[in-house]
Amino acid sequence: MSSAVSSESSIELSRSDEQSRYEAHVEGVLAGFAEFISAKQLVVMTHTEVDTAFEGQGVGSALARFALDDVRGRDLSVLPLCPFVKGWIERHREYADLVYAVRPSTVTD
Repeated sequence: MSSAVSSESSIELSRSDEQSRYEAHVEGVLAGFAEFISAKQLVVMTHTEVDTAFEGQGVGSALARFALDDVRGRDLSVLPLCPFVKGWIERHREYADLVYAVRPSTVTD
């Protein structure tokens, strides 16, 4: 498990491998999470959810940044199936290099 505290309104961020998700807590309350599936060299981001009480407070962005920084720190790639994470990466191109790309096939007929 890894964790950090974000300056964005004191959001506490962590990775829960047991629950396969990144979590954001505000004042001890679960404010949001981003679910993932781990593979050998890849993290598949499947779903992000922020409690309505915390919407518009940067929780989703803090989760995306924390998750992608974690993926980078573990020298992995990300497959963003979650529309929120995919859109976040599109708006923050400095994370585009993390997106998994299928290697060209070397198969010939």
